[in-house]
Amino acid sequence: MTTLQQQARALGDPTRHAIFRYVADAGGAVDVAELTGYFGLNHNAIRQHLAKLVDAELVIEDTAPSAGRGRPRLLYRVAAAVDSRWGVTGAYERLSLLLSEIIRTDDPPVEVRRRAGRRLHLGASPRRDPVDELVEQMARQGFDPAVRQRGDDIDVSLRACPFVTTALADPDTVCNLHLGIAYGIADAVGGLVQKFPQHYRVAAFGG
Repeated sequence: MTTLQQQARALGDPTRHAIFRYVADAGGAVDVAELTGYFGLNHNAIRQHLAKLVDAELVIEDTAPSAGRGRPRLLYRVAAAVDSRWGVTGAYERLSLLLSEIIRTDDPPVEVRRRAGRRLHLGASPRRDPVDELVEQMARQGFDPAVRQRGDDIDVSLRACPFVTTALADPDTVCNLHLGIAYGIADAVGGLVQKFPQHYRVAAFGG
């Protein structure tokens, strides 16, 4: 198991720390090409830094859906376990901001989170697959989504809750916050989300 000391050593390199901050602050997963363009380093140098961040369990490496011939792109995002460490906003910090907005505006939880979901979409590429975006954003929020195709519909099951302790005490508020983020992203990309026990069904996305 990775220790805080191992993570601190991984972040001790100024360039590696800057790469970590870039990934942490990104609106979605980033690839090597994006990091190469931003930092002006060659691909191998970026990959070496990313490998050390992955080994330290600071960053997660995923594979992008295949877009034809050639190797699929590797995508990087901050590991959910890094929440509230190394300057990364944690799940309960996000929850406190959302609850504060509910109190301040007197809006229902689902509408507060719906607005937040729309904001999450703002940095996405307009050509991006909307289901991929929904799944990635839910993953970044700590929900551990799993996807299954059902005909023309797609089921997104949430296998983890980043606010599990609070959800046990107030499931209506927390579960409606969860639903709101799915609604907000679907609103932004022109889709429909239906809520079922333990999962969402995503359907009717426009082209």
